Amino acid sequence: MANLNTLFKDTAIYGLSSIVGRFLNYLLVPLYSYKLAAASGDYGVVTNVYSYTALLLVILTFGMETSFFRFVNKEEENPLRVYTTTLIAVLTVSAVFVMAVLCCLPEVAGWMGYGDTPQYIGIMAVVVALDAFQSIPFAYLRYQKKPVKFAALKLLFIALNTLLNLGYFLLVDEPDVGYVFYFNLACTAFITLFFYRELTGFRWTLDKALLRRMLRYAWPLLILGVAGILNQTADKILYPLVRGGLEGKVELGIYGACVKVAMIMALITQAFRYAYEPFVFAGNKEKDSRETYARAMKYFLIFTLLAFLVVVGYMDVLKFLIGEDYREGLRVVPIVMVAEIMMGVYFNLSFWYKLTDRTIWGAVFSGIGCAVLITVNVIFIPHYHYMACAWAGVAGYGTAMVLSYVVGQHYYPIRYPLKDIAAYVAITALFFTFMQLVPSDWPLWVRLGLNTMLILAFVGHVAYHDFPLRNLPVVGKYFRR
Repeated sequence: MANLNTLFKDTAIYGLSSIVGRFLNYLLVPLYSYKLAAASGDYGVVTNVYSYTALLLVILTFGMETSFFRFVNKEEENPLRVYTTTLIAVLTVSAVFVMAVLCCLPEVAGWMGYGDTPQYIGIMAVVVALDAFQSIPFAYLRYQKKPVKFAALKLLFIALNTLLNLGYFLLVDEPDVGYVFYFNLACTAFITLFFYRELTGFRWTLDKALLRRMLRYAWPLLILGVAGILNQTADKILYPLVRGGLEGKVELGIYGACVKVAMIMALITQAFRYAYEPFVFAGNKEKDSRETYARAMKYFLIFTLLAFLVVVGYMDVLKFLIGEDYREGLRVVPIVMVAEIMMGVYFNLSFWYKLTDRTIWGAVFSGIGCAVLITVNVIFIPHYHYMACAWAGVAGYGTAMVLSYVVGQHYYPIRYPLKDIAAYVAITALFFTFMQLVPSDWPLWVRLGLNTMLILAFVGHVAYHDFPLRNLPVVGKYFRR
């Protein structure tokens, strides 16, 4: 229980940075969607370019972040040598990437559909290279159990980026979407300066033998990572290619803006991941570790299902996060959140093959899931437009999740509380159905009131069965009478 409490504490700190950071970042969603007309397709450009950078970030880190955690926790390895070897490897690959893109910038930009604005692609190439390099010092902070500095730097970047965007887009009547990328470059470069202590004061050593072992461990993770990020971004990369022209960018902008409303799931999953990865590798030797993993899965699902109900229940308020001409796409939000929950479950399940050094299975599962997602997108986007993108995520993540569970129970069996999990899923589905049945022409306060009662009923069920109030400090004594 002590270890689980540590996980909750670290998750809270990482989660605070993610929640506050994403909240500040959410300020950009109404800003862009109100200042950039959907018909212009400009927000579609932002969505498309950032999808490419997300994919490139995974490629440029090539599984070395997770490989770092695996090797730095081995007793026979020198932690500093593992760290500097990882730094040098990622820095080298990132530098080569930037030089290659800048040397062939007109061709690369033209292939991506940005022949008229190649500067967007050049800027984002530098940004993603810096992000890849920064991921290793950030991982080192997590290894050193320094969540406060980790969170502070994440928040500083988002705060600066948000302020620059707010200042520009609010003051300029006809803003240039390119400044979104300029501001990102400035803030990313500035944050690098704060890693002075994590990058100096020791000798950088490239241990070639160690690097070979790390790469053997990491290469399946690269395939896993590429497949995993394609599950998140393939729809946004493929959409302009399948739909084509301005129409594709307009629809992608609508879809991209609405997906942001559903990103609370990605927020929770990311916060959990930051704390869970070092926690799992460090605590694998304990006798009750599998029981702890099972309980962690249950609590993860409880909180994500609660978040699902909150977002759906208050959609009549949350819709104002985006401009009116983008709101036609809000019907994708519940579907995208279901896909994100499945992705979080898959991440929790993934540790069996990382702990047993069978990372090739992760590549297989994610590859199959990615193939399903891409197939659904390519076949159905021409007919169902961005609704196909939402359902493709469910199909892809659901496939990878089921495969990982079935195979994992053979190699690393964990007794997950499936009955409890099924009960929570059923309750969530029932309450969601009730929320959807409330007539849209009823007064807003009535709809919100009914939805709030359902959310409180869910919280009450959780409090009664899994977080008994009598066990809480101070106030608990009033419930034990």
